[in-house]
Amino acid sequence: MAGQGGRMTLREWSLLGLLAVLWGGSFVFAEIGLRELAPPWLVLSRLAFAALALQLVMRLAGTTIAMSPALFGRFLVMGCLNNVVPFSLIVWSQTAIEGSLAAILNATTPFWMVLLAHFLTADERATPQKFTGIAIGWGGVVVMLGPGLLAGLGQDLLPQLAVILATLFYAFSGLYARRLRDVPPVAGAAWQLTASTTVMAPLVLLTQPFPALQTLAPLTWAAVLALALASTAFAYVLFFRILRTAGPTNLMLVTLLIPVTAVILGGLVLGERLSGEQVLGMALILAGLAVIDGRVLRPIGALLGR
Repeated sequence: MAGQGGRMTLREWSLLGLLAVLWGGSFVFAEIGLRELAPPWLVLSRLAFAALALQLVMRLAGTTIAMSPALFGRFLVMGCLNNVVPFSLIVWSQTAIEGSLAAILNATTPFWMVLLAHFLTADERATPQKFTGIAIGWGGVVVMLGPGLLAGLGQDLLPQLAVILATLFYAFSGLYARRLRDVPPVAGAAWQLTASTTVMAPLVLLTQPFPALQTLAPLTWAAVLALALASTAFAYVLFFRILRTAGPTNLMLVTLLIPVTAVILGGLVLGERLSGEQVLGMALILAGLAVIDGRVLRPIGALLGR
């Protein structure tokens, strides 16, 4: 079963692709939102609107879970690891670097995930095939960066390190999420985001001036709502759905796909042009995912075995 770190089904790959589109879009939506909102307010808006939406969905659907202080404490830890800290770091980084570069740096998550899972779990051990696939995928990420961006990696070093640090938090959150695997996806997403909002709200309200909401452009509101409802609320329902069947290591492969979707959406929404390096990088990323999955290689192995 893929939940034990094995090969994913076609349905799980499809859900992972959809999640990559939603999270790739988050970099574009954040880039638009940051034109008028300070990073802490953008993060709080994302969390609060998403939490409200999913709590409403739960109420309308009649979904309930037996909440306890211990369970809510787990959601608080998960919310800090998976939302509050990495969202804040990445959104802050986007005040200095482009969203496409942030998305590409975000693709280091599977490396952390594979290493942490290999040493900290008994059922998510890394295999040479998985390491090879991730290496190919990361090669695609490097190609997508291109010579120009690689030359600029020394510039704005602190924001870039902030994204790398965020990916480490994502990896830890992927492992910690195992403790919430049995929670229904909608409830898990709703309470994680509610706990995140509980942490983020006082931090922002006590330290940041209130934004002039009446002056925000319609495009800013649209970006904030898309960030909250599509790239957060719906995305985390998918997150917990994939987690239950595919496991955390497979789930974090989504970050290899995010640069692809972020670059494509950046071209469609922000008019950024797709380069030859980015097309080649996308092909390598897809090849790496195919190696990890293994089904494409099985016929080749069977032929060689003859």
